[in-house]
Amino acid sequence: MLKPQDGPTRELVSLDGLYAFRVDSGNAGLRERWQDAPLATPLEMAVPASYNDVFADPAVRGHVGWVWYQRDIRVPRGWAGERIVLRFASVTHGAKVFVDSALVAEHQGGYTPFEADITGHVAPGGTFRLTVAVNNELTQATIPPGSIAEDASGRRTQTYMHDFYNYAGIHRSIALYSTPVVHVEDITVVTGFDGDGTTGTVDYAVLVAGEGADIHPVRVRVLDAEGTEVGTAEGISGTVAIPGVVRWQPGKGYLYRLVVEVLAHDGESPAGAAAGGAAVVDSYTQTFGVRTVEVRGTDFLINGEPFYFTGFGMHEDHATIGKGHSGAHMVNDFSLLEWIGANSFRTSHYPYSEEIMDYADRHGIVVIDETPAVGLNADFAGFFGTGAKTTYGPDFVNGETAAAHRQVIEELIARDKNHPSVVIWSIANEPQSSEEGARGYFEPLAALARELDPTRPVGFVNVMFDGPDKDTITDLFDVIMLNRYYGWYVNTGDLVAAEAALEAELRAWDAKLGKPIIMTEYGADTLAGFHSLYDQPWSEEYQADLLEMFHRVFDRVDAMAGEHVWNFADFATSNGIMRVDGNKKGAFTRDRRPKAAAFALRRRWTQNKATPQG
Repeated sequence: MLKPQDGPTRELVSLDGLYAFRVDSGNAGLRERWQDAPLATPLEMAVPASYNDVFADPAVRGHVGWVWYQRDIRVPRGWAGERIVLRFASVTHGAKVFVDSALVAEHQGGYTPFEADITGHVAPGGTFRLTVAVNNELTQATIPPGSIAEDASGRRTQTYMHDFYNYAGIHRSIALYSTPVVHVEDITVVTGFDGDGTTGTVDYAVLVAGEGADIHPVRVRVLDAEGTEVGTAEGISGTVAIPGVVRWQPGKGYLYRLVVEVLAHDGESPAGAAAGGAAVVDSYTQTFGVRTVEVRGTDFLINGEPFYFTGFGMHEDHATIGKGHSGAHMVNDFSLLEWIGANSFRTSHYPYSEEIMDYADRHGIVVIDETPAVGLNADFAGFFGTGAKTTYGPDFVNGETAAAHRQVIEELIARDKNHPSVVIWSIANEPQSSEEGARGYFEPLAALARELDPTRPVGFVNVMFDGPDKDTITDLFDVIMLNRYYGWYVNTGDLVAAEAALEAELRAWDAKLGKPIIMTEYGADTLAGFHSLYDQPWSEEYQADLLEMFHRVFDRVDAMAGEHVWNFADFATSNGIMRVDGNKKGAFTRDRRPKAAAFALRRRWTQNKATPQG
């Protein structure tokens, strides 16, 4: 799905801001048709943001079910004759969208965009009432999954098996935008190199939609970073060569622009056509970087050169706004990644905002892009208090789950396929991979990801319970991604035993599969300001020592292709005796103050260069 943009044939209006807000405590809004009139509420809520921590009201924070947003919107008067589209970048987790009283869109899935063509429901220069019903419920038919209980009084509670708080709301921007009736619907860009590698190749495919779209010629132009035209082609698909290409590479996010123009057909002369030139019906500009990604033996290659991941698993998580996108917070986080020497991150455990992906493209930050498929593991039932069950079966991960999982893979790849920063699709985090049923569940999902994008490696993140002697699915994937907590959840406080166990397991994975190994999580909970002379868990010294132990092992195992510490910063979780005000494994606190581990990582990643950096 293309991100909306202003351009010569398109206009974009942000609908961010304050909305009337009402909590549907009895889940009666749909039955009573709250969309038909102004919401009866004194509350207002900001978009984008999570609503949970905004109000001083525990009933709002713990609400399970629907909440409602509403605002009057004016359509620009100059949009007569245009296609008018309403677009949501993220609503967590389910949404019903109404224009006045008409339902115009429904979507399930909290981290990918959706939109509605509302041309037939609105009038340029007029206003309409936008109402959005948002549902935060997680069930076995959602990704991520969860379950809901209701007591005798009707009070509903939500449980889930992922270790981050179930923030909800309209988390990313809402936009109203226009396009011509015949318009560019989608673009796919795949890049490579010819000959000695100094010529870049850009394979493109364009989907044009609208009545009579197939009779309109298409022209593409490639512009470099300075705006100079360096290549052209005609047709809805083809290849453009870029002599003297500048590569997109880690740390140097050089971007080209593919300008796609739908032209008037014979006999058509749209208003605004340039005198003496081809009349442009629609124009869309897609940024891209020229680079390749490949797995060869135990090496992960970008542009044919070994790349070693350094960085973090992260979360979109901040005080007050929760998972709501904030440009200022984003820039601060990327600044801290640069300071510490990180070259990459994983979007654990869901697709991040499109603004984050665009920033990574521009600045050469490498991304492992992950679906929201977290919590597909009955072994976590005791940890999260959800009751014992098997993972793959009618009562947990079943056909409904698989359908939702296919949807999130499809939507993730459709949204992010043109980002040069994205080098791996991660289709799940810590699923049960040794139980009967795991291979039958994941084999078609891995095949789907490869079918949708054959140019990038596909992986999933393996849980600590399912080592090389038990796991049944890692051979289906291109890379080995491991979350391991030796010295924390096992061998607690005993770094000598932890070091031996870690090295033995890594060597066993290498012997079994001979693929690149990326440690996608390792670390220890740490209370900022707690210090100790001894191997004392929760102390800042223990966190730094544990990371150093992992690094010694990584440097001895040739198959290692990367290290992502868990986590970049402390983050909110559900309540539980294992979590005191959230997860404290961050190298930074939740308000981004560095712990001792942050300085240790900075020394390794910026000074020692103990591992190859691409």
